[in-house]
Amino acid sequence: MTRIVTVATIRRPPAVVFDFVTTPGHWPEWHPSSLSVTGATDHSLDVGEQCTEHFRVAGREGTVVWTVAEREAPNRWVIRGNIAGGGGGTITYTLMPEDAGTRFMREFVYAVPNPLLALLDLLVVRRRITAESAEALRRLKARLEASN
Repeated sequence: MTRIVTVATIRRPPAVVFDFVTTPGHWPEWHPSSLSVTGATDHSLDVGEQCTEHFRVAGREGTVVWTVAEREAPNRWVIRGNIAGGGGGTITYTLMPEDAGTRFMREFVYAVPNPLLALLDLLVVRRRITAESAEALRRLKARLEASN
């Protein structure tokens, strides 16, 4: 299992950050890997709700169906994804009040199905996903703080 954790402090209340990041229609606004999202996209998703995301991660393009597995607003949200053609992962958002805002942590966990892909993940893919995740949180912070 590969685990990528990215953290940012955002000068907005946890409830505002939570509602924004858990509304899939906003994902293409701040995450560079999110090309489009369909299905339930216009509200903060609850447990069992799904959406479909067209993505480009580390140069690989595909479609993933995300299902909300946990929701403890405004502190924690977990989605599990199944990629068309096989594979998937879990994304967890953890939010905590901090100073005049929110400490937002995004954790992406995914499995690598065989030794060759594990080597590729180690040499290239993980580094690219880490950079994309850092850029996503930079954009998220800028987007939410600009609407302050």
